[in-house]
Amino acid sequence: MKKVRITVKKIARYDDLIAEYENPLEHACDMKSGQVFICNGWKKPEGFCDSAWDSVSPFVMTLAHGGENFYDGWMKNPKSAMISCNDGFRPVSFLLETLEEEAVPE
Repeated sequence: MKKVRITVKKIARYDDLIAEYENPLEHACDMKSGQVFICNGWKKPEGFCDSAWDSVSPFVMTLAHGGENFYDGWMKNPKSAMISCNDGFRPVSFLLETLEEEAVPE
């Protein structure tokens, strides 16, 4: 199994939707643009958002197990994927990339 790097590429924020529909939340999203997480195989990295993990984990698992070329050539790098979390108020776009480094058994 391979390690997978997750990089926060872009964070959007829809203040109009937040004002109209969301209850006030503290720390709704603590991600920072450029932040990097390394997955040891398909295990969720420490500090990674649980909700975002639900969105990216199937792709991380596939990449960690050697899968590539999602959706017949969608990405320029076949060992990568661009996935967004499912937060409709402040979606975060993540770049997932397979690393050549092997995951360490736990």
